[in-house]
Amino acid sequence: MARLNHANQGGESQNPTQKYIKWKSNDKSFSYYDKAKGEEVKIGLPFKFVFLQHYHTVKGWHDSSNSAIYSNEVYYIGNESMTVRAFKGGEIASGIYKEIKSKVNSSGGSYHRSVYIALEDGSIANLSIKGAVVKEWSDFIDASKNTIDNQWVVVNEAVDQKKGSVSYSTPKFSLGDNLDKKAVSMADDAADKLKVYMDEYFVRGNKEVDEPVTLADDLAF
Repeated sequence: MARLNHANQGGESQNPTQKYIKWKSNDKSFSYYDKAKGEEVKIGLPFKFVFLQHYHTVKGWHDSSNSAIYSNEVYYIGNESMTVRAFKGGEIASGIYKEIKSKVNSSGGSYHRSVYIALEDGSIANLSIKGAVVKEWSDFIDASKNTIDNQWVVVNEAVDQKKGSVSYSTPKFSLGDNLDKKAVSMADDAADKLKVYMDEYFVRGNKEVDEPVTLADDLAF
């Protein structure tokens, strides 16, 4: 389940997301880029949040144009069209993901899960995950889908992994305490704000976004 659904679409809003968070495999922690400070900010563990909703998207790096790759976000990846672009190289491919995956991958793009969350202070953040972290997240969601709306999600530790000769880490997602009344109210407010924006986003279609910072240790898995 998810706290946010897209029934009764309507309204228009600016993107309420305040932080764009990634998993830093080498550091075994999450981080986000602080535009005001011009630097990467590490988020230490434990890290907890309320799950709002998640979508599918593509991100990566386009060597030919020396720019980042991005796409629109979709909810149903099996039947919603994705348009994948490079910021300086234009459109790479457009269509259902499984039909354009090969071209996207060969161009430097890869599948990402775009997870919207509410932080402890009530602000909305986007958790961008890929590769092995997507599997960890998917397994966690499958196991907790009936209760996740009523509890905190907590990452207390990183798990060491290995693929071939390469070592890396993934976050271990788990359910935390039940949400109290204050947390429920906070999460519902965040979900309402995100819903207004995402409903309008899907009606509007693809939208230009700011070029993200590409992390040097952003492993393919």
